Amino acid sequence: MSPFTRRAFLGTVALGLAGCTSGNPLILPTDPLVSRTESARGGTGRTRAVTLTATRSQVDLGGPVVDTWTYDGALPGREIRVGAGDLVEARLVNRLPADTSVHWHGLALRNDMDGAPPVTQAAIKPGEDFTYRFVAPTPGTYWFHPHTGTQLDRGLYAPLIVEDPAEPGGYDAEWVIVLDDWLDGTGTDPDEVLAGLRRRGGHSMHGMTGLGGDVPHPHHLINGRVAAAPVTFAAKPGHRVRIRFINAAADTAYRVALSGHRMTVTHTDGFPVTPVDTDALIMGMGERYDVLVTLGDGAFGLVALAEGKNATARAIVRTGSGAVPDVRPAELDGKVVTYDELRAVAPLSARKPDVVHRMALTGGMMSYEWGINGRTGDLTPARVRSGQRVRLEFANTTMMWHPMHLHGHTFQLGGPRKDTVIVRPGQTVACEFDADNPGQWMVHCHNAYHAEAGMMTALGYEESR
Repeated sequence: MSPFTRRAFLGTVALGLAGCTSGNPLILPTDPLVSRTESARGGTGRTRAVTLTATRSQVDLGGPVVDTWTYDGALPGREIRVGAGDLVEARLVNRLPADTSVHWHGLALRNDMDGAPPVTQAAIKPGEDFTYRFVAPTPGTYWFHPHTGTQLDRGLYAPLIVEDPAEPGGYDAEWVIVLDDWLDGTGTDPDEVLAGLRRRGGHSMHGMTGLGGDVPHPHHLINGRVAAAPVTFAAKPGHRVRIRFINAAADTAYRVALSGHRMTVTHTDGFPVTPVDTDALIMGMGERYDVLVTLGDGAFGLVALAEGKNATARAIVRTGSGAVPDVRPAELDGKVVTYDELRAVAPLSARKPDVVHRMALTGGMMSYEWGINGRTGDLTPARVRSGQRVRLEFANTTMMWHPMHLHGHTFQLGGPRKDTVIVRPGQTVACEFDADNPGQWMVHCHNAYHAEAGMMTALGYEESR
């Protein structure tokens, strides 16, 4: 597929940039500055080439068999693993009956490869293909998924692990855990669910809470398997294991614990933190945590409790003989680490913000319209300039909680570095970052249904004069 021309690109983002008549011109994803910024990142000279085929598939969840959409028939999709500085060359072939795209969640990559129609590219039509080419600059745990409609709530997701050759290691094994809530192919699909929420209002989904989300997903998965048919991770007693947790769910936060063990948190959204011990984690949609665990002797349940939904996902860790403990380990009711307890190993330098953008999270369940600053689906960008320290203030005026995600950057909370942050009802969360990745970037709630119902906007770099 040929690269976009400036005229073609302008056509795709006419909605998002409508009304941007004040201030300097905006730096578009096709601007030469985007390529120059990418070149300045350097790289290893190595290329990791992959082909992803988005296609309709029949998938066995460990009992339930569903018709859904996947990458190459796998759930989750096959992991992509590269070294920091490697060039990723990922060709997406669209064999779906709908437009699609791939967003590389958490990576500060070049703007024209971010995969967020209509802001950074035109959606990839059925029967067409597109090759994403970008340097993976920062080590960490990332993932990829469509940024088109409600496709996030199908089977189109997979881990992207960027390894640091300089990292000391200090563990015997590694386990990547992908959490997901599931409804596709169970008599409905995400598009039908969204239409129902809009038609009847979110209150028709009884039993949900502000923390628990809007949709009663019938299944909750760890690495593509329901709790009744869990995946098993085999190791030896005393092994130190690095677990990379990814919450790929569309509508569910999870409280995660491993029976009989404490976890040591080492990374948040890919970035290292001073290690902190905890019994459990609460993970919003889109968040990632890396932890270290020293395993005991026996069999242990790794459980992800769907917050507010009275349901669980489950896996097994086995280092010896014995039955797996109870479905709900005591650690789920123990200490839960908070953002305030985490400290980035490499925090941003102390500096006053040059620009502050307050983003009020607005809307409600009754009408099922969500927005930012009272506007629904308005992609008119909040403006920044290269070199500025930017402060985003997410102020939640709703009764629901929202995991807010900024594309193309990692921001600083009070302590950790992150790209996705839970904002609870009535709470205001301040996030600061350095504007060092020019272009147009999405900002949105990572509840797929809230985003599609309007809780999204954009952040745009303007040309300096």
